[in-house]
Amino acid sequence: MPIKSYKPTTPTRRFLTSIDYSVLTPKKAQPKKPKKLLQPVAQKGGRNNTGHMTMRHQGGGHKRMYRVIDFARDKREIPAKVVSIEYDPNRTTFIALVSYADGEKRYILAPNNLAVGDTILASDEADIKPGNNLCLVQIPLGTLLHNIEGEPGKGGIIARTAGGFAQLMAKEGEYCLVKMPSGELRKLHRLCRASVGQLSNLDHENVTIGKAGRSRWMGIRPANRGVSMNPVDHPMGGGEGKASGGHPQSPWGTPAKGYRTRKNKRTQAFIVKRRTK
Repeated sequence: MPIKSYKPTTPTRRFLTSIDYSVLTPKKAQPKKPKKLLQPVAQKGGRNNTGHMTMRHQGGGHKRMYRVIDFARDKREIPAKVVSIEYDPNRTTFIALVSYADGEKRYILAPNNLAVGDTILASDEADIKPGNNLCLVQIPLGTLLHNIEGEPGKGGIIARTAGGFAQLMAKEGEYCLVKMPSGELRKLHRLCRASVGQLSNLDHENVTIGKAGRSRWMGIRPANRGVSMNPVDHPMGGGEGKASGGHPQSPWGTPAKGYRTRKNKRTQAFIVKRRTK
């Protein structure tokens, strides 16, 4: 998918780039969206239910409607036709509106090379082609996958971002070995389901934001460097002149480089090879 650049009419537009959305279904050609697939999104500004800020640098942004995505792909053995490929403001990859043979419509994550008019199927007997959903044990080794379940029946949670994919490496008894997008090798149960193919919008990572205002449209507020603060505000603050700030860490003292924060010992045995040495 090509990246769109602009004439340098201002210093900002000289480097600004964006995705060429001509690959999406034009709005005039899109069918009317079912109301049950759209929900309002409350703007929280990084605050929890007690009003305390738990996530910094969030707030503002454009109004959005949430698209209800079928991550579980639990409508089995019923073929569905792709009606449109659409932009989703809540995620980086594109989504596809599919219409099942019984008339129901659902949104799914759109893999690369999925086109309007294609037929997809969630079944263990399905072909190995983009958009189809199968159990890991039924998928050939080396296949690129997305929207993979962590536990059977829980719905897809792995490889859901733009251009994201995991790869099936081996099958060993009750478990399959999957290479994660991070490079980690992990065991997943053979009955975990996954969708075939790499996700769409591959060039998302190559986009240059170009200006601060575009970040504000996305709900991202300014972030300040720790070294520019006072010692009372940040462990890396203070010092005479332009001090470097000491060891990289968060405002609360957690080391920022190489420090392990993983605490989930329950799934420790399923990691065969870590993403880092």
